Amino acid sequence: MRGKDKPMLTHTKTLMLAMDTSRLKAGLRLAVGLSGGADSVALLRALAARSGELGLVLCAAHLHHGLRGAEADADEEFCRELVEGLGLPFHSVRVDLAAEARAAEGKEVETLEEAGRRVRYRWFRELMAAGTVDAVATAHTLDDQAETVLAKFLRGAWTEGLGGIHPVMEFAEGRILRPLLGTTRAEIEAYLGELGQGWREDSTNKHLTFTRNRIRHELLPVLEGWNPRLREHMAQMAELARDEEAWWQGELGRLGAQLLLPGKPVRGGGRAGGDGLSIEVSRLGELAVAVQRRLLRHSAGQLGAAPDFRATEALRMLALEGRAGQKLELAQGLRAERTHREIRLAAGGGTEAGAGRQEAAPEYEGTVPGEIDAPAFGVRLVLAVPGGDAGGGRRVTLRNWRAGDRVTLRYSSGPRKVKEVLERLRVTGTARSVWPVLEMDGRIVWMREVELQPEPGIAIEARLRD
Repeated sequence: MRGKDKPMLTHTKTLMLAMDTSRLKAGLRLAVGLSGGADSVALLRALAARSGELGLVLCAAHLHHGLRGAEADADEEFCRELVEGLGLPFHSVRVDLAAEARAAEGKEVETLEEAGRRVRYRWFRELMAAGTVDAVATAHTLDDQAETVLAKFLRGAWTEGLGGIHPVMEFAEGRILRPLLGTTRAEIEAYLGELGQGWREDSTNKHLTFTRNRIRHELLPVLEGWNPRLREHMAQMAELARDEEAWWQGELGRLGAQLLLPGKPVRGGGRAGGDGLSIEVSRLGELAVAVQRRLLRHSAGQLGAAPDFRATEALRMLALEGRAGQKLELAQGLRAERTHREIRLAAGGGTEAGAGRQEAAPEYEGTVPGEIDAPAFGVRLVLAVPGGDAGGGRRVTLRNWRAGDRVTLRYSSGPRKVKEVLERLRVTGTARSVWPVLEMDGRIVWMREVELQPEPGIAIEARLRD
């Protein structure tokens, strides 16, 4: 009989069970980062429903980015009404995000998405530093985790990158918590539907010019045709990678204290010149290959570099098979030298990728409107003329970036060097040596994973090549 069956879980109960409350201690003054989207609205409603049980002192924090005009104003008003309806304090602040991104010129290169994240977390830390709250909860979901891990994988990340979004971020001022990392977007929308609670949709979430949106709307649905549980598996991979990375950090600290030597040896014993690090090649060769790679990369990290797989293998081969006097220059100014007994690493003076040492890559010619299929770059560009054929017929070239190339970011006041943009994106090593740009009339009008100022008369859609 159905009366004897276990009662079915409602969407409300499902989300409540999936929400991680292990770090939500009684008395915690907690702000929910509220954008008005489904995820943050669900987090606020769920925590408000359980705040008495958990002993939370709850409020909401909304950041108006100064973009999207009336749409963003409506988001702010929606959030204010929702929070006041729940009887909670509402904190809001307005920033000019485009100006924030421009202000980085000459210091660091930022995409608008990066600037938004920086400004958002800066404000959260200010709220904690002022004593307004002890912690901030953000509504990252299992879907966000899967998209992040897949994006990192496509860039060739190591396990620290595959760890994706961490459940907690520790700052001197307080903590950023992510209680919904085990909850899917579908569960969240079902939960809100059960409550009869609406939410706001950010129109930019559908723009396929953003890499994350292409992963969300194009790549993940295709991959789920092969494995419907892909998002769950990607989230599990992130957890495994974080645990692996935490173990390695402790192990490398132990090994580094034993094996990393500062500077160079001097006659009579001892070492001088602390501007680099060395490892005795005989001791390195006794270690398992996995430990060799980790130790070399850890050493480079102490010097401010993060070599990719190929660069790490080049260091390993130099150490184990190289000859005394042999040298190697890598991206990010990392230099290596083999002596009779050691491999020595130093920072500064390295050869930049793109400055005479780029991998050869073919160039692809095309016409607007039209398509460019570029196997060497793993991309296919669809070039269209908005409003019809008027203004068509212009020639374009898809090629590798070159030293001296400049681009104008969408919300930048002036051109930036492509080299600096890649540095900001943390693209290093061999990945950095081959990075496509589209040139038209002597200007770069498209660059992989970077939002440039729109070029009048041309619409560019980039698709991953089949």
